[in-house]
Amino acid sequence: MNCRFLRLRSNVSALQDLLSDLTSGNETRAEKAVPALIELGEDAIPALLDLTRSSEVDHRWWSLRVLAQSPQAQAEWLVPFLNDPAREVRQCAALGLAIKPDDSAVQPLVQALSDEDSMVSSLAVNALVKIGNAAVPSLIEVVKSALQSARIHALRALAEIRDHRAIPVMMKVMEEDSALLQHWAKEGLDRLGLDMVYIKPV
Repeated sequence: MNCRFLRLRSNVSALQDLLSDLTSGNETRAEKAVPALIELGEDAIPALLDLTRSSEVDHRWWSLRVLAQSPQAQAEWLVPFLNDPAREVRQCAALGLAIKPDDSAVQPLVQALSDEDSMVSSLAVNALVKIGNAAVPSLIEVVKSALQSARIHALRALAEIRDHRAIPVMMKVMEEDSALLQHWAKEGLDRLGLDMVYIKPV
């Protein structure tokens, strides 16, 4: 009994020390704390979730950084931070969802394609590609009706996913004047083995 108590006390002490390092403002100390917190597993999760609710941007970022790599953490914990006021936190959430791809994150990630920060939208593309086929219907809708920047990101994702359901919308985009839209539509068709289909006869 005493041994168990001492072990628990030791773990609590270690957790507090690691959290202090994580939130120290010293990047080297914080980076060293990340793998150690991951190693603590479930014991660290409640404290990390508490940190995600901090008013300090740095604290939210580092806690998400750990949760994104923790096997015990769930993708749904990262999703709300795609709407965080701080762009670096949104970036971290999108990156984390690429590490933990989950179908439930499709719509929030699709919305993130329109983020004012280009890194957030680019990382959202990567996460959607990791999710794969489940993201295709929503991405097709973006190409059909969203703003130009989001359409470009959606086409890039569709090109990398390589799902035949995207062929009609890619063919339609080839008729538009936008060089970037055409580039990703052509790339997608090429990857699907349809590189000659969209060439107009002379």
